[in-house]
Amino acid sequence: MKIRVGFGYDVHQLQPDLPFWLGGIVVPHTHGALGHSDADVLIHVICDALLGAANLRDIGFHFPDTDPQYKGIDSKKLLAHTMRLLRENGYELGNVDSTICLEKPKVNPHIPAMRTALAEVMGVPEDDISIKATTTEKLGFVGRQEGVAAYATVLITKP
Repeated sequence: MKIRVGFGYDVHQLQPDLPFWLGGIVVPHTHGALGHSDADVLIHVICDALLGAANLRDIGFHFPDTDPQYKGIDSKKLLAHTMRLLRENGYELGNVDSTICLEKPKVNPHIPAMRTALAEVMGVPEDDISIKATTTEKLGFVGRQEGVAAYATVLITKP
């Protein structure tokens, strides 16, 4: 069995009066992430980690922000496509371990719904998806509430 690991990192600026998509759900907040798609930073890092683990380049290669077909797209569609690519190349997900860095709003109450949404899109048990949240103790752009950052590590396998 071949075992591979991938890592993803992404940031998005926060702007007032935008929906805040995070982990496949809308999180109630006064600000949302700015991006070409729906700017779901958690899904983006998971896609990058999966693509990297399978040596399939990155999210920008497959879904460029210069392509109008991805303008405002639901990132769950990007994740579903990424999982299809993975499986077409003979890989299956082992697990996802992710961290969201955000000062406000508090993410912990929304983690169960995020895990449910992601598991459904990815076709895996919720137990295979770990989502953690932290602040930066008011340091940097995240601490100043100017943006959101996320990290993900994935394990994929090929028989």
